[in-house]
Amino acid sequence: MIRIENVSKWYGQTQVLHDCSTQVGKGEVVVVCGPSGSGKSTLIKCVNALEPFQQGRIVIGDQVIPAPASKLPSIRAGVGMVFQHFELFPHMDVLRNLEFAQLKVLKRDPAQARQKALGYLRRVGLENFADKYPAQLSGGQQQRVAIARALCMDPACMLFDEPTSALDPEMVNEVLEVMTGLAREGMTMVCVTHEMGFARKVADRVIFMDQGRIVEDCASEAFFGDVAQRSERARRFLASIIA
Repeated sequence: MIRIENVSKWYGQTQVLHDCSTQVGKGEVVVVCGPSGSGKSTLIKCVNALEPFQQGRIVIGDQVIPAPASKLPSIRAGVGMVFQHFELFPHMDVLRNLEFAQLKVLKRDPAQARQKALGYLRRVGLENFADKYPAQLSGGQQQRVAIARALCMDPACMLFDEPTSALDPEMVNEVLEVMTGLAREGMTMVCVTHEMGFARKVADRVIFMDQGRIVEDCASEAFFGDVAQRSERARRFLASIIA
């Protein structure tokens, strides 16, 4: 589904990704974790062509990044993205937030776009909130709307960039429950998260990054269950998380 091949990126003279390579199979759930500033979010934004990179390539199905600007909308339409801070349009109600990209990017018929939007609102438990505006919703509700909006585009895979880090603790579970349901339904997912309980329960694989490098890339069971075989940096990270 996704191949990341020798991707390196610089901001000016500062290299933030170092020769990163991995792949994600269809239906696989991969959690990307690591300390702040390790390049996690930058890497998955490269997958959605939201961040340019200077070396390497990313292949999603039959689409290759880097790509001409004219192809970027179709690439992004096929790769759902859920951000840390929701990124909903504040001047649109929930239903319009879900319809907008369907109409503008996919050129769907308005009735079909509305039907799709209402279906995914039901899927995330917010069918009664279609006429609300983002400011009228809790953080957890806004993030569930953001997930529904991404699903409306019928993505081949979903990317989550720390989707619970901006939420109050009591709102985290309602978002993680939606993500867990997607994983059980076979959605291909790459999740940047510090929610290690979610990673241990749901992830097929864990990628651990530090200083812009992929340090560990292994099965979830091995990452959490065979700590002695992990790198010294990963062991310190796990010890701090567990503590």
